Amino acid sequence: MPHRLTVSVLLRLVAATGLALFVSAGCAIAPPGTGGVAGVAPGPDRPWTPPTPPVDPGESPVEPVITPEDVAERLARLTLAEVVDIALANSPATRAAWADAKAAAAGYGAAKSDRLPSLDGSANVTRGNTSNTAAVGDWVTSYGPGVSLSWRLLDFGGRGGRIEAAQQTMLAADWTHNAVIQDAIFTVESAFYRYAGAKAILEANQASFAEAESSVVAAETRHDVGLATIADVLQARTARAQAKLDLLTVEGQVRTTRGALAVSMGYPAHLPYDVVIGVPEIPVQDVSQNVETLVARAVANRPDLQAAQARALAATARARAARSDLLPSLSLNGSAARTWTEGVDDPRDRSSGSLVVNLPLFGGFSGRHDLARAQAEADAAAERARGLRQQIVYEIFVAHSDFLTASERVRTVEELLTSATRSEEVARGRYREGVGDILDLLAAQRALAEARAQHVNARLGWFISLAQLARDAGVLGLHGDNPLAPGNLHPEVEK
Repeated sequence: MPHRLTVSVLLRLVAATGLALFVSAGCAIAPPGTGGVAGVAPGPDRPWTPPTPPVDPGESPVEPVITPEDVAERLARLTLAEVVDIALANSPATRAAWADAKAAAAGYGAAKSDRLPSLDGSANVTRGNTSNTAAVGDWVTSYGPGVSLSWRLLDFGGRGGRIEAAQQTMLAADWTHNAVIQDAIFTVESAFYRYAGAKAILEANQASFAEAESSVVAAETRHDVGLATIADVLQARTARAQAKLDLLTVEGQVRTTRGALAVSMGYPAHLPYDVVIGVPEIPVQDVSQNVETLVARAVANRPDLQAAQARALAATARARAARSDLLPSLSLNGSAARTWTEGVDDPRDRSSGSLVVNLPLFGGFSGRHDLARAQAEADAAAERARGLRQQIVYEIFVAHSDFLTASERVRTVEELLTSATRSEEVARGRYREGVGDILDLLAAQRALAEARAQHVNARLGWFISLAQLARDAGVLGLHGDNPLAPGNLHPEVEK
């Protein structure tokens, strides 16, 4: 027999519940905790202690995709293409952008399903004390399956707008993924070039230190035979100490740039490795790109610009969908169900179908405000795309100017290095013959050291500016190659 609540029992239950709430209201309730710690700090002057995050001992969340052990034998002879491949595989930014693109693609698929009918199935079990087949007060059970169909047939462009918005959002995510890849390639290339430059300057400073050491020996020899004063020896030793300081500074730069290259590949900065990188000659005459051509290529190829334009189209499509919400829509609805009732031999079938016209009459003006907001957002997205295009034109102009300057620096620094080398040779010979002055020799050696450093920086700066120009034009190669200078070598590992 079913359980029934009498009025007196119900009143006693309500009174007990009220009494419990009244008593608990007078007590201080501690905020809920999480992870075994308090939900808030114990006081305004005490910091909150977070719970210990769960860590899977078998998996490290920061482990790179390509571990150092996988390339241990190749770390000393990695090519630029291999460095770029490792960086792209290990980059969290590229993986996150790819996941965003997959999510946007799934959203596009979900939006397209709006053109198809929606079919839902159901199953229910009901127990009640009233029924057409039983006396009032008797409890009976009914159960059975059902199915319902809903299909929007016409909505004056609402579905099309939502589908196009999802499609353009997917394209924007794909273009953004490409832009992230371009940025990652440029980052790792720049780190590769800077490491190569630091090592080349280190070699130049080692040569300068050796020359300063030889000057000290020459000054001490002349002083021992009475052909030089102690001032010459002290000045030579001062120059040697300065060369030693310069050498130590560059050694630190080599360590930091090597760490930056390791980080750009997704490895820890203290990874023990070394790469011997050679810098080829620069065929400047084979690279010729005018600003107009580069701007045209950037407008056609810059993935961030394509993404901005796709976002503007998506916003326009959303405005079209918002406008359709103010217009009538036509839908087809249908349902069918079969129910069995306890004590009845035959089931009961029910079915229905209808064409529904939805005519929005008044919704508190929310629809019109939604449309105004969507139109304003579309205008803003279009202006952002236009602003980005102007910014890209400026970036191309600056990068092209920097590349022209870098090319001229390469030509000029060759003359500087040749002249400084010859001047140092003459000054050293004159001092050894006893007709030169120690100050002239030290000045010539200092000028030669600076010329060597400028020579390295100019050559590596040419490669960096060329990579920057290709990145700004949106054509930087996937493996470090540069289509703006096809066939030209880049700083590479010496095999």
